[in-house]
Amino acid sequence: MAGRIEDYALIGDMQTAALVCRDGTVDWLCLPRFDSHAIFAGLLGTEEHGFWRLGPACADRQNSPAADRRHYDGDSLILCSEWDTLQGTVHVKDFMPPRDGAPQLIRIVEGVTGRVPMRSALRMRFSYGRVVPWVHKHEGRTVAVAGPDSVWFDTEAETYGKSLTTYADFTVAPGDRIAFTISWEPSHKRPPALPEPEQSLEATENFWREWVEQCTYHGPYREAVIRSLITLKALTYAPTGGIVAAPTTSLPEDVGGVRNWDYRYTWLRDAAITLSSLLRTGYREEARAWREWLLRAVAGDPENLQIMYGIAGERELGEAELDWLPGYEESAPVRVGNGAAHQLQLDVYGEVTEALHLAHMTGLARNDYASLLQLKLIRYLEDHWQEPDEGIWEVRGPRRHFVHSKVMAWVAVDRTIKLIESGDADGPLERWRELRDDIHRDVCEKGYDKERNTFTQSYGSQELDASLLLIPQMGFLPPDDKRVIGTIEAIQRELSTSDGFILRYPTEGQAEGVDGLPGDEGAFLACSFWMADDLAMIGRVDEARKLFEKLLALRNDLGLLAEEWDPRRKRQVGNFPQAFSHVPLIDTALRLQHALALAEAA
Repeated sequence: MAGRIEDYALIGDMQTAALVCRDGTVDWLCLPRFDSHAIFAGLLGTEEHGFWRLGPACADRQNSPAADRRHYDGDSLILCSEWDTLQGTVHVKDFMPPRDGAPQLIRIVEGVTGRVPMRSALRMRFSYGRVVPWVHKHEGRTVAVAGPDSVWFDTEAETYGKSLTTYADFTVAPGDRIAFTISWEPSHKRPPALPEPEQSLEATENFWREWVEQCTYHGPYREAVIRSLITLKALTYAPTGGIVAAPTTSLPEDVGGVRNWDYRYTWLRDAAITLSSLLRTGYREEARAWREWLLRAVAGDPENLQIMYGIAGERELGEAELDWLPGYEESAPVRVGNGAAHQLQLDVYGEVTEALHLAHMTGLARNDYASLLQLKLIRYLEDHWQEPDEGIWEVRGPRRHFVHSKVMAWVAVDRTIKLIESGDADGPLERWRELRDDIHRDVCEKGYDKERNTFTQSYGSQELDASLLLIPQMGFLPPDDKRVIGTIEAIQRELSTSDGFILRYPTEGQAEGVDGLPGDEGAFLACSFWMADDLAMIGRVDEARKLFEKLLALRNDLGLLAEEWDPRRKRQVGNFPQAFSHVPLIDTALRLQHALALAEAA
């Protein structure tokens, strides 16, 4: 059985990623890309669907001990796990070197004290656990082949096969170092080069050290910010600049329920806000690469802008269910692909335009086509901003006039006006100023409940929505506007959990919620960070700080966050780790630093 979601560590090479449990089991790995079929899918099923366990020798998973200590090696994505056993202490380093050839997952075992019996148990299953590969020896190396894929297993330890699993039993004494590597290669090609684990370890250490040195944030929450930045970097797809929302699929928002989605794609919204956080902390190269990815993905066709694309810009992301996988803790169905790709979500135009605006303001080299794209997006919005859409939360019920979508349409127009005013683009300035005013007036008239002094989820609705917290952050209204303060306080009253975290919108006790789905969900972590932001903006800085530090305490021992927090089960839920949680963590840390500095100066 898989561990709790927060029991996992992330390792990756900026093209794919693996999840490693506390007991040393790799339960999730897709090769060669984030969105490829998994060769270890035990996370969504059982050990029959693939895993790789490396740790002190034991009979089976139930008896497999969790590491007594684990951490990342400094500011890197190299996982260090240490076990204390009756026989002694052993240390394991797990990492995926930034790719220069075949993708690799390397595990180095080192004896610390005593003589510790160890076991590696490797069960490769291709196509999300459905296909048992042909495992055989080739020139002294172990290779697993099925269809277009081959995975090569290299180690100096002696191996043997049993029950369709490859084992290695060995003992380590102080100073002993034994490496294990798997490498992927298309099955029709020559074998990948023999791995060089120690050189790869050094190269990986150097890569992360040099990358982290570029960070410009040196505030009081630097440890949390750096870990979040490293996580966001790990979710970028280096060949194209695309950014995945998470490296997993179908980790449930409601354990045992149907709210299970595939997040291994590039949402324009998630990628845009990720880009913004990277830019604010000194990372311009990632911004340039994402802008180039965006221009290729949209390819001059903003009228048919999708809310998400494949990591290389693919448009077709058809959704399917894998009925042979029982799902994480029986949370079915397991889905691959995402049917929301062709939804209309007008807020995306605002998020993309805001990201392009921030890139422009922070001095990223001008790109004329990026400016042309921005103008095309506004021309589209001129004709479509008054339409209902599915909104930021991708509801699968009827379309509505979501207030957040209208606000972000306003943002798109506002930032484009500023681009024209700066002299870096030409457009119908007066007409678009009128458009900006029209959208603003429409929202304030139709999306605001005067009696309750709060904006609402959609026009004519009584429901609240945590996305309304972005109204002051986007500059739609100033923080001290009574309507903003009323909205913040209403959300605190009506969307807070018992422990003070924020729900996206009401779902509890509804057979079918406003999103068109049955079941409940946890507190959406991004929304709780947004609340902390707003509290800081309206002067309640101490309250904002306390909420932020409560959120930091939800991170696992390695500083990672999933999408949501289940207040009933007191555990993380949703795909993991989640960019949409780590981005607002960074943003709130930056905002609090500014707010605390102002408070001290006063």
